[in-house]
Amino acid sequence: MSKEQQVTSNLSLKEKAVSFLQLVASGKVREAYRAYISPDFCHHNPYFRGDAESLMLAMEENANMNPHKLLEVKLAIQERDTVAVHSHVKQNPEDLGGAVVHIFRFQGNQIVELWDIGHPIPEDSPNENGMF
Repeated sequence: MSKEQQVTSNLSLKEKAVSFLQLVASGKVREAYRAYISPDFCHHNPYFRGDAESLMLAMEENANMNPHKLLEVKLAIQERDTVAVHSHVKQNPEDLGGAVVHIFRFQGNQIVELWDIGHPIPEDSPNENGMF
C-alpha cells in the first residue's frame, strides 16, 4: 500500500471521490492517481482512450493549462460502491464554468470506473433557479 493509500484508508468512499477531484483540480494529478486509482481502472470520457494513463495525461495537461482551476463540490451521494459528485468547475476564477457530475465506481477502496458529464453555464439563462 502506498503512502497516499495509507493516509486515505479511513475515509468513506464519498470522501475519497471528493478528495480525488480536489487533488486533480489543484494539479496533483499523479498524487490523486497513486492514492485512489485501481490498476484495473477504466473510464467513459468519449474524448480519450478508456485507460488510466490517457486520462491522467489529459488531466495533467489541463492542470498545466489552467493552474488556477476551481472545483466547488455542491453535492456528493453514495450508494453501495458508487459515488456521484455534482460540482461547479471553473478553469480560472473569471470563467463562468460548468456543472459537472462525476460518477465513481469503487472496488474495495479504489476507483475502478469513472463517468463524467458536464454542462457549461450560459451567460444568459431564462431559468431563475440557476445551475446549482
